Amino acid sequence: MKNSNRYTWVVVGLLWFVALLNYMDRQMLSTMKPAMQMDISELKSATNFGYLMAIFLWIYGLMSPISGIIADKLNRKWLIVGSLMVWSLVTFLMGYATTFNQIYWLRALMGVSEALYIPAGLSLIADYHSSKTRSLAIGIHMTGLYMGQALGGFGATIASRFSWQITFHSFGFVGIAYAIVLVFFLKDKKNAVKEITSDKILITPKVPIFKALALLFSNISFWIILFYFAIPSLPGWGVKNWLPTLFAQNLNLPMEQAGPLSTITIAFSSFIGVISGGILSDKWVQKNLKGRIYTSAIGLSLTIPSLLLIGFGHSLFHVVGAAVCFGVGFGMFDANNMPILCQFISPKSRATAYGIMNMTGVFAGAFITDLLGKSTDSGSLGKDFAMLSIIVFIALIIQLYFLRPKFNDFEDA
Repeated sequence: MKNSNRYTWVVVGLLWFVALLNYMDRQMLSTMKPAMQMDISELKSATNFGYLMAIFLWIYGLMSPISGIIADKLNRKWLIVGSLMVWSLVTFLMGYATTFNQIYWLRALMGVSEALYIPAGLSLIADYHSSKTRSLAIGIHMTGLYMGQALGGFGATIASRFSWQITFHSFGFVGIAYAIVLVFFLKDKKNAVKEITSDKILITPKVPIFKALALLFSNISFWIILFYFAIPSLPGWGVKNWLPTLFAQNLNLPMEQAGPLSTITIAFSSFIGVISGGILSDKWVQKNLKGRIYTSAIGLSLTIPSLLLIGFGHSLFHVVGAAVCFGVGFGMFDANNMPILCQFISPKSRATAYGIMNMTGVFAGAFITDLLGKSTDSGSLGKDFAMLSIIVFIALIIQLYFLRPKFNDFEDA
């Protein structure tokens, strides 16, 4: 039993590095734009750069439900290993790109491969951890995403000292090597779905795909979670893709300074948010079934004033302070999305459900990434950031009023 309990945290540690690579490889493009546009002139247009970031999100979003279904049906270990191998190879090949179209299609392929990871990874952690440790485990995993986002911010720094081509080659090689490590150490966990009768326990077959989807979409709570997940994704993706640009503009900093400053600020504060939010949620839900929802709501409420300050602040104190507040709040929100889902959705459909959630969130992100690209060209990036606080407030009210869980973990039902 001791070894089994220890391995539940080993899984979190192994997937933490995958999460880091997942976000690092996608994020560093946003900070290496100045270096790359010297060789690829089309990147001088913020609108074109918005298209480049958005194609990843559209493809990633379209693949997310499919990847969730695949994760519920196939071995998640090999899905994670294959996903990591492909997106790392794509990152490596980005260093050989010489045209905008080549980068565009490589970003699309990265969207396909990276989409396969998150539903599989989060559902695997959720299966290994009970309701007493699930939010903390998910939160620790999320710190890998934030660390990857922070390290991605150093893309511009490394590119300024060496070249953007070497930067892509180096990060891609690291991912390929780590995929080989996972082959030997990562194990899947397939939970049997049990049906209790009067005299015995029967192992029931897996639910067919279309029946599982029908059950999901007939669940009103899932629709509310879907909406609640999608709306905060607007500022969430906006911050990930455009905060370095906003820091550079509002603080009059070169990108090689603004990139690391913005991404490290968000990553550090989000780290605090996911850990504190995970611990609080795991303890609160043992006493109150809405504990996870209340914890998530506290986090989301912190992002509202921070969006106003991010948009309108022009001093280092205002902009960095707002970014810290946003990171803490969004971290608390992030740590509890899958655990909240586990209160309403059976284990056999969680990856599928999260894949659908990821799709709606990413589509919202693709929309806002494109919109903020146009806002940058028109000089209204800060104002549009601030306007996002209104719709976040609406999502917060809907979540608090309508989400009413009956179980700590739906498998206890």
